[in-house]
Amino acid sequence: MNISKDLVAASATPLVLAILHEGESYGYAIIQRVSELSESQLQWTDGMLYPLLHRLERNGYVEATWRESETGRRRKYYRLTTQGREHLEKQQREWKVVDSTLRGVWLVAADAVC
Repeated sequence: MNISKDLVAASATPLVLAILHEGESYGYAIIQRVSELSESQLQWTDGMLYPLLHRLERNGYVEATWRESETGRRRKYYRLTTQGREHLEKQQREWKVVDSTLRGVWLVAADAVC
């Protein structure tokens, strides 16, 4: 299935914040986690993720630190800030409304077809 760019873009911020709520991570690992969570339905690229991470950092939702990984490579690790946790909670509330609304309208539509 090819998911529209609009839907991918709309869901990107809450996805990244939720992944970072699990614990700090770096870019490639975030991309892999999105793929894993979506059963490979969402395939993010560096070009999509890093501008989002930079925006989240500018907004104070994440903090980044350069560190050496266990393999000796330098990686930029991102972690959620207190402000980021609060924003994630807000995003969760908003997405629950959207999900509930869509489920309701789809249920009505399904009943109309039957």
